[in-house]
Amino acid sequence: MDDHSPILIPAGTVFTPADITFWADPGERSLDEAIAEADLLVSAPHAGAAIPEELAPFLAPEFTRRLQYDFTDVSTSAIVRRWAEIDRRIVVVENPHPRMLRDPNRERPADLRATLREAFARVRAAGPYTRVDLTGVDAVRPVTFSFYPLLSVPGTDADVDRIADAFTAVAEQGLGVYERVRDELSDRFVAKSFAEGSTGSPSSFTRLSFHDTMNTTTTVDGAVNVQRAREDRLPAVVALSNRGDHEGEPIGDSPVTMDPEHMRILAQTHRTAFDVVDAASVALNQPYLGSFEIIDAGARFRAVSAEAASLGVTLGAVQAEFLREYLLGDANTAILQQPGTDWVEPDHDHVDRIARACMAAWSGYRDATTD
Repeated sequence: MDDHSPILIPAGTVFTPADITFWADPGERSLDEAIAEADLLVSAPHAGAAIPEELAPFLAPEFTRRLQYDFTDVSTSAIVRRWAEIDRRIVVVENPHPRMLRDPNRERPADLRATLREAFARVRAAGPYTRVDLTGVDAVRPVTFSFYPLLSVPGTDADVDRIADAFTAVAEQGLGVYERVRDELSDRFVAKSFAEGSTGSPSSFTRLSFHDTMNTTTTVDGAVNVQRAREDRLPAVVALSNRGDHEGEPIGDSPVTMDPEHMRILAQTHRTAFDVVDAASVALNQPYLGSFEIIDAGARFRAVSAEAASLGVTLGAVQAEFLREYLLGDANTAILQQPGTDWVEPDHDHVDRIARACMAAWSGYRDATTD
């Protein structure tokens, strides 16, 4: 393989919870001790980029390293790991597998084979490099969001079954570990908050699903420089989402995943921490309302809302969708706007500044929402 071929995880690699869970001072504090101090669980469902080697036979021959990384939120990995190093109030869990295996921010398909068959049928009907609607079947996508080939289109249903079997088996080596750890940590945080509340001490716990998206998509020569439609573009820094409207309020009868007033406070503390000039640089529910991770967390929290209220416990879930150009920095963004097949290395000083701004934003939120 050449230097710009997709990066692979060696076959047989099985991740452990310790491999994907991060907190400050792990040499001095156990995970139990970290949870005791923390009130924020940060999940990074799309941070993994390396592809399990077992899936290499199914990759489209046109799939390059740049397409591989562009199809992930890999820039979030450096940010959340650095944030975890410096902030004793958070715990981070990161998906080690790429979203191509199965997207944990989508509801898990009841029948992966049927879902894949339908997705491949739509891609085949649309033709190569052509926009295709994968609504409802995009937990595993045969093409990237720029509609570049990701998986070779199989010729028969038996071929689809082989892909489904391989993806399902490999998922248990990393993605499945991530989903179990994420949910177990969430349950532990809720239990801790309830225990604190039972002593008369107000307590809170928030789930943060951390993402990035670029406002440009990829050309056939690899340049990531095609502007998205205006309605699909992120604000200059971050979109915070709770499934509500542009003020964080419920849309009709649909429940929100974080209290609207708290959402507005969180937006303001992000504006302050990130030193934005234009308030619109931090927006609520624009262009995304938030996806499965906060939907699922919100449903879990509503199921225990009566007990939480009786104990003075505040529970919430929010999705942060950062502008990828902002996380990359100007120099790295400029590189990716040119044709190529490679990716860029994180700017560590830039990563540190953003991680510290995240820490400051959530510290300000705590201060503003604590009685």
